[in-house]
Amino acid sequence: MRILAIDPGYDRLGIAVVEGDPSRPTLLMSACVEPATGAREDRLAEVSNAVTDAIQKYAPDALAIETLFFSVNKKTALGVAEARGTVLAASGVASLPVIECSPQQVKLAVTGHGGADKKAVAAMVPRLLNLPKKKRLDDELDAIAIGITALASGLARR
Repeated sequence: MRILAIDPGYDRLGIAVVEGDPSRPTLLMSACVEPATGAREDRLAEVSNAVTDAIQKYAPDALAIETLFFSVNKKTALGVAEARGTVLAASGVASLPVIECSPQQVKLAVTGHGGADKKAVAAMVPRLLNLPKKKRLDDELDAIAIGITALASGLARR
């Protein structure tokens, strides 16, 4: 099973491709997409293009995306929702099944505790798979964790 995993964001979107056995997944690619400052439609187009390119290049079996987390900052939540919609549209165009993972599911799958913090998730990701050495932002690590969650939860086999 190959999963394209997305940590949705407007300013920065985490993207990763993981595959294989849930007990020892393999990372094929991970990155952050950081759209240039500008018009909203241009930024969202950049997000859509990145997701579409990953779908075409890696031919995943499913797309895993984190469910929307409502924050106090409504402007940030709106941007994330728009980016998430863009990702879902790209998935729909490609007829790619979508697996939605809640933040609690990701924390539980990666750390064993649904109430874990972001630092715990970031610390566990490199222990669960062999990561090439490079500096990674939280969004990229979160995307990898979402991919691990989709593989481990059995949701990818539906």
